[in-house]
Amino acid sequence: MDLFDSAGTDDVGLPVDTHAPLAVRMRPRSLPEVLGQDHLLTAGSPLQRLVGAADPGSGQGTGVSSVILWGPPGTGKTTLAYLVARGSGRRFVELSALTAGVKDVRAVVEDARRRLAASGEETVLFVDEVHRFSRSQQDALLPSVENRWVTLMAATTENPSFSVVSPLLSRSLLLTLHPLEAQDVRRLVDRAVADPRGLGARVRLEDEAREQIVRMAGSDARKALTVLEAAAGAALCARPHQDDAAHPADTGTAAPAAVITLAGVEQAADVAAVRYDRQGDQHYDVISAFIKSMRGSDPDATLHYLARMLAAGEDPRYIARRITIHAAEDVGLADPTVLSTAVAAQQAVGLIGMPEAQLVLAEAALAVATAPKSNAVTLGIGRAAADVAAGRAGQVPAHLRDAHYPGAQRLGHGVGYLYPHDHPHGVVGQQYLPDGLAGQRYYEPTSRGFEKQVAARLEAVRRILQDGAGA
Repeated sequence: MDLFDSAGTDDVGLPVDTHAPLAVRMRPRSLPEVLGQDHLLTAGSPLQRLVGAADPGSGQGTGVSSVILWGPPGTGKTTLAYLVARGSGRRFVELSALTAGVKDVRAVVEDARRRLAASGEETVLFVDEVHRFSRSQQDALLPSVENRWVTLMAATTENPSFSVVSPLLSRSLLLTLHPLEAQDVRRLVDRAVADPRGLGARVRLEDEAREQIVRMAGSDARKALTVLEAAAGAALCARPHQDDAAHPADTGTAAPAAVITLAGVEQAADVAAVRYDRQGDQHYDVISAFIKSMRGSDPDATLHYLARMLAAGEDPRYIARRITIHAAEDVGLADPTVLSTAVAAQQAVGLIGMPEAQLVLAEAALAVATAPKSNAVTLGIGRAAADVAAGRAGQVPAHLRDAHYPGAQRLGHGVGYLYPHDHPHGVVGQQYLPDGLAGQRYYEPTSRGFEKQVAARLEAVRRILQDGAGA
């Protein structure tokens, strides 16, 4: 059965191709409809000027060069290119780097040159996945970009610094699209349900079903609409047929909306919902289990809870922060390299994004889980903080005070300080703690991992310090 009418118009009277996928039908028609990219759409921004360009051939121009759009899949790169072409009134030509060759590029450029010379008609050339173009293909674009025979809009999911040749990059404006937030995807789904271009309120989306779509989509708007369309088709097909006598055509009443349930989304997408509430008990329970699995040296449980959080759409940056914290809290100096691994992972997650970031997170989490464990760092700073909170601070010993300003030595500051590098082993016996805390121990290394070596050396160092301080 046809789920939607074969033809129709939207709420502003524009024709709607109802045979097109939902993601295509719901493509924004104006910049205000674009979600999640407010930083690119402020008044006077390059995109605003491109979309609101003067009439072709007017000679006024836009003052905007060619543009490279960089961002994750489903964030609106193709949509922005269409809006520029439609809003500026320019001719729009699209090439895919997957299928086009140098010959195709040169043909488009030559045609654009002829049109520009003959009638002043300007061309927007949209190259999707430009990072897949070879160097020679990208070089073929350079003359047209430099001379503005075309306005190039290139889209890429890869870092242009590595995937686009330097001459082309330097002649273009780089605009970075942000991953869509959950609230943006949620608004997009609700818009598609209600909009005549989309499902036209023929379905009703239960809250749990909506959240499952949002979790599954991540930051990908196209994926969210694809899942929604599949679930809507199933719900409409499963709705009981109306009796002929009570058909809406006869009664003048609208058919009740089909309901999209969580089970319907799971069935349509063939993915089980992960019971995980980012603001509720599941969030805290799963992250707690993840932390305790790392601390407990169980790499398998660590990976299970990590996968569970990622499948449910947990922010990978949040997970990376927790791994870094526990690299210090639960491993510490038992293996000092683990903290470096965790910090590197935290930085990499921000640069790479999902889904590849799951590999980085897994490596860092396993580094914590499989490392020798020590909470000596945690206990040490805790003991020191407790003394400070209890008022056990005392005066800084005079020989340790700053002696670099005029009159400091007259006050006794720095007098008697012994420079450790002038002594054997780089250690000299003198008092460092305030008088009331002399001899107090905060850090007690364990006998596990690298900390075993730290403990042996520290014991010798403390003997030197105590002997010198007591002399």
